[in-house]
Amino acid sequence: MPEVKTQKDKMTDYVLNVVLTLYFIGALFPVLWVFSMAFKTLPEILSWPPTFFFTPTLENFQSLFTGLTGASTGSSTVDFLRNFANSLVISFGAVVISVFVGVPATYAIARFNFKGKEDLAFTILSFRFAPELMVIIPIYIFFQRLGLLDTYTGLIWVYQLITLPMIVWILRGYIEDVSRELEEACWLDGYGRVHTFWRIVLPLIRPGIAASGLLAFIYAWNNFVFAVLLGGSRTAPVTVGAMQFISADALRYGDMAAAIVLAAIPALILALYAQKHLIRGLSLGAVKA
Repeated sequence: MPEVKTQKDKMTDYVLNVVLTLYFIGALFPVLWVFSMAFKTLPEILSWPPTFFFTPTLENFQSLFTGLTGASTGSSTVDFLRNFANSLVISFGAVVISVFVGVPATYAIARFNFKGKEDLAFTILSFRFAPELMVIIPIYIFFQRLGLLDTYTGLIWVYQLITLPMIVWILRGYIEDVSRELEEACWLDGYGRVHTFWRIVLPLIRPGIAASGLLAFIYAWNNFVFAVLLGGSRTAPVTVGAMQFISADALRYGDMAAAIVLAAIPALILALYAQKHLIRGLSLGAVKA
């Protein structure tokens, strides 16, 4: 028989729903406020009391695309489109390389038993939670001697410290969840380990690849420390380029808000495109102890 809720249970559910709704509105309000700032003029942004009803304008976005209105900082001009393209190249490059390297590496860690396996896995993970400032000085000296400062190759390489550990540790749980009997059945049919991995394991862990790849992309896209210290004017991503809207004479809130809105689009598109795999990946994947 279905459980009949008492009046007290209904009241508890009602209060809980109200609290969750208020929390959701409070958590979402800063996002909505920044989004609205992107379509306001500077007087409307700075007005007090705040302006909630206004006539939207595309002036801030025109500033980003043309660099002619309010996008100059001293003697230079903010080339946000180049910063945007730099972020795409660096983030996508880092994630693609991390997937190609991380998937086979994760399979080896999950399936083979060898001395120091857990130490190796923990070392890879330590690259993710270790403070970036702890390793930035030796990396800077290393890059300076190799001529990798302000290069796409150098930034993509160093971004592996962010993307590779996440992919390895998220995918490990997926591979360990794949039954060994499936692989053994393929071996009995005469297929090799590589063919078994390609035809059996890889399709089963595709949701995990989508989930870990998207999360790795977001972390790479939002990185600031590596980009500001190892990059330069030629390879500056959006996180560094956004600083150019802060100058001695003004803070261009509208331009910064428009830049934030545009910078969120790639991750949003990827999340929508990989939604089916992402939901399954985040719900089924787990890192085993």
